[in-house]
Amino acid sequence: MFYWRTTIASDGESYPVDVGFTGRSSGRGRGPYAGLNLGGHVGDDPADVEGNRAALADELDVPRGHLVLMNQVHGADVVEVDGPWGAQPPAVDGIVTRTRGLALGVLVADCVPVLLHDARAGVVGAVHAGRPGMLAGIVGRAVGAMRDLGATSVSATVGPSVCGRCYEVPPEMSAAAASVAPSSAARSWTGTPAIDVAAGVVEQLASADVAVRWIPGCSRESADLYSYRRDGRTGRFAGVVALREVAS
Repeated sequence: MFYWRTTIASDGESYPVDVGFTGRSSGRGRGPYAGLNLGGHVGDDPADVEGNRAALADELDVPRGHLVLMNQVHGADVVEVDGPWGAQPPAVDGIVTRTRGLALGVLVADCVPVLLHDARAGVVGAVHAGRPGMLAGIVGRAVGAMRDLGATSVSATVGPSVCGRCYEVPPEMSAAAASVAPSSAARSWTGTPAIDVAAGVVEQLASADVAVRWIPGCSRESADLYSYRRDGRTGRFAGVVALREVAS
């Protein structure tokens, strides 16, 4: 089920935080959605998607309703969540919480999933950082929202996404991204202009004094991950961060 997973802290004083990124293994998806498709907006059978989401909630040991997902719109809005949203989540691309027992999720198939955590303060967040979000500075906004909730030492786990070699774009688009985050400047496999969105996001996190762990992997190159750029019609994998009760 998981492409990568770890527990950030459980030292008796910090809140244990589960962090992970799902892969395509297991799951009920069929055809182009084969595996653990968690995206409900991509044309897959809703029953299969709900079954996959329920399986993920079980794996995270949270009630199904406590797996909180967003209606992602490639924007820069970040909101606090303190309980289940139900079937109509708001149109945002970043969520933060200090409510224990929630698992926050971000769905991607090439965009950058960013998981934020301050285990000692007990504050976590999930961010959908595509090219528009990087340009709009969504990760900085999310870090600010976490600090508003009391976080003082924010760290980030950045998940797999399409790499710069595989994200060919027009020259003006690459230049616009580089003007915001110089580290995003890239060249494709054929030497044409490209964007490394993840590198730009990591640069923005570092500028916000956030320690970063970057999980390797290119969604377009890895058969274990969904990729819109590779396949077009496809599913979505997730980055998830779950805040637990403080250890005894």
